[in-house]
Amino acid sequence: MARDATEQSTSHELTVPHPTSTRAGPQPQNLLQDHEPSITSRSRNDYTFPEGGPRAWLVILGSFSIICGTFGLISSVGLFQAYWQVHQLSSYTTRDIGWISAVNVFLNLFLGVQIGPLFDRYGPRWLVLAGSVIYVVGLVLLAQCVKYWHFMLVYGVLSGTSSAFLTTTALAVVAHWFEAKRGMASGIAFVGSSVGGIAFPLVLKSALENLNWAWAIRVVALIVLVLMVIGNLCIRGRLPPRRNGGAVDLKCFQDPRFSWATIGVALFEFVLFGALGLLPTYGLQQGFSSQTSFNIIAILNAGSAFGRSFSGYISDRIGRFNTMIITLAWSLIVTFAIWLPVGNHVVLFYIFAPLFGFGSGSIISMAPVCIGQLCKADQYGQYYGTSYSIVAFATLICIPVGGELLPTIGSVGFVTIFGGILVLSLASFLMARWACLEYRWKWNVKI
Repeated sequence: MARDATEQSTSHELTVPHPTSTRAGPQPQNLLQDHEPSITSRSRNDYTFPEGGPRAWLVILGSFSIICGTFGLISSVGLFQAYWQVHQLSSYTTRDIGWISAVNVFLNLFLGVQIGPLFDRYGPRWLVLAGSVIYVVGLVLLAQCVKYWHFMLVYGVLSGTSSAFLTTTALAVVAHWFEAKRGMASGIAFVGSSVGGIAFPLVLKSALENLNWAWAIRVVALIVLVLMVIGNLCIRGRLPPRRNGGAVDLKCFQDPRFSWATIGVALFEFVLFGALGLLPTYGLQQGFSSQTSFNIIAILNAGSAFGRSFSGYISDRIGRFNTMIITLAWSLIVTFAIWLPVGNHVVLFYIFAPLFGFGSGSIISMAPVCIGQLCKADQYGQYYGTSYSIVAFATLICIPVGGELLPTIGSVGFVTIFGGILVLSLASFLMARWACLEYRWKWNVKI
């Protein structure tokens, strides 16, 4: 509330004309303008944000499309894992195959360390274009893969690297256009992940039944190409380039709010990507059909879509960290109350998927917004990249570790360990909220 009052009291000096700008009358707006060169600033309060309008919502459409084609396909990675284990890579263990998906997700997040500051300095246009070309080419090459090293090089390394350009930029550009409504805007953009997570399993199921692996992946590549074209046409930056700042700012970790939030995100994403990568394998181990494995991923992502929309709307009203804590508690309850006793009860499995998806969707869309709340608007790319470089290591080991645990300790032990990690994630975000309040706990504070 104090921050809101400060922003209102200084609203008359939010925009500062650039020394080289002219004062000739208003210029016509260009929906695809890269940034506003007439504005310069050194802090968040120096910027004004459209909070809507045609240009801003076109950017959200572009981010939605990019995230649909990247995170949406990553959300279906468990289907790749299960298919490879039965077909091309049948001689390898679940743990070994899990490293392919793990490297993809790791590079996606870890390379944000470099791409975040590049976004701050140069804007989104060339990052999105380069990432789109390499990403689509990677999918075309994936159709030709038959050996372990083929999959690791193409899907693990090439697709992981190119998707890092795309996802980091698509998320960071939202901060150029929204401040008060950033939670809602990010939630809408993140729904793209859920839409892709619903659509791609259904497309893959039909394609793999009627076509071979190569043509099924080519169909996916064509869909992704259309999404990338939309993203390139719609995404535009707005704020002036930020020339200072390196790839990693270790001073971020001097802020306990940032440190606790990063730990909390890392722990949750260990559980999330471990679940996405292993739920189909878990289902098969429980005696459920392969049809159930395809359905579960689509249903989980459908629940995730509702969660992303809900969290964006609610967070702008009750606070981003408050929303994160509530949805983490929800996911924890669902894990222990429904997932743990699933056993061979397929109905419980179907009930678990959308409820867990709802919680995970809320959390995954809130995490970058919580990180962004801790820094200036023009530092967001750097903060996001620094935080997710740590989170990336959790995603690197989650599928291989989970793939080793599942056959070794059984499904109950597997779910119990994942639930315990969720407890630690919730505790970390409670600490982050406490630090935001300068260690004076208050319940009824929007934060």
